[in-house]
Amino acid sequence: MTSTDRDAPPAPLVELRSDTFTLPTARMLAEMTRAPLGDDVYGEDPTARELEELAAELLGMEDACFMPSGTMGNLAALLAHCPRGTKVLAGAESDIYVYEAGGASYCGGVIVEPVANRADGTMALADIEAAFPEDPDDPQFALPALLCVENPQNRCGGRVLPLEYLAEVRALARARGVAVHLDGARIFNAALALGVPVSVIAGYADSVQFCLSKGLSAPVGSMVAGSAEFVRSVRRIRKMLGGGMRQAGVLAAAGLVALREMTARLGDDHARAGRLAAGLAALPGAVVEPVETNMVFFRVDAPGLSQARFIERAWEEGVRLAELGRGRIRAVTHAGVDDADVDRALAVFHSLLVPQTAAA
Repeated sequence: MTSTDRDAPPAPLVELRSDTFTLPTARMLAEMTRAPLGDDVYGEDPTARELEELAAELLGMEDACFMPSGTMGNLAALLAHCPRGTKVLAGAESDIYVYEAGGASYCGGVIVEPVANRADGTMALADIEAAFPEDPDDPQFALPALLCVENPQNRCGGRVLPLEYLAEVRALARARGVAVHLDGARIFNAALALGVPVSVIAGYADSVQFCLSKGLSAPVGSMVAGSAEFVRSVRRIRKMLGGGMRQAGVLAAAGLVALREMTARLGDDHARAGRLAAGLAALPGAVVEPVETNMVFFRVDAPGLSQARFIERAWEEGVRLAELGRGRIRAVTHAGVDDADVDRALAVFHSLLVPQTAAA
């Protein structure tokens, strides 16, 4: 190693594990320091209220509530919809069922029953129907009170649910007398992929949760939207769960910038994910799934190179990846990943996969 090599700064990390690793923009940080504040538990924080009104307007809902996290947002929505002892029907690959720590059961006495997801992220209508008891008067069976859909569907590859399917789900729910909750953590990505405003997607649900802290780059926070009566229930549950944040405008200010400035740039993330996927698919030993948003799911099938070792080697080269569900690797593009980062990641993947294949 030459002295020049020793003196060179280390190459920057390429963070592909999740869009939750985004950092607030300079504009967000500036707005956070000068936001008008009040006590949000009393409903007197003007910045938090401005954010809620904007979110409700964008989704075409009556009202919205600022939440500390998407997990709390989904939990509050489920508890607002469901009496104790009833069931929530959710995808077996959904974040609500897999990643949210059983909160509905623990906190609300609500049973979450998984319904199989198909490869495209949808749940077959027949499988949803099968979760309803044949005899709703039979006291042995818990009755569904809520049907949850996730759009985009994370663990199925960031897949976007078609509007026609959402209409079918809503019709089924109406016929069965249950509400529909949309876990739209990345709903702006889904809207971009479908070429429609987010209000169109939200219009197929009774309530929606979406995150400000993923691709929209806010440091903290999610929104829950629905009818005014529903949101009143969510506010009470938020307080019960410890989510009353007092001068929440400090955080809400970043959320306002996220909704006003960061949704328009999500197309860059989708394009970079597509380029990353195309580059990966051209490499021997990489099996890449369809890409519709900012997520690239793939498997490594190379002689002498396990997926765990591939991830470890990539980390050693400054490209951070992680497994996400059933032996697949997920790479997520976001505001912290530029074109040069995609090129660097592909160069690292090439160095790991091509020698392995050539040696075989």
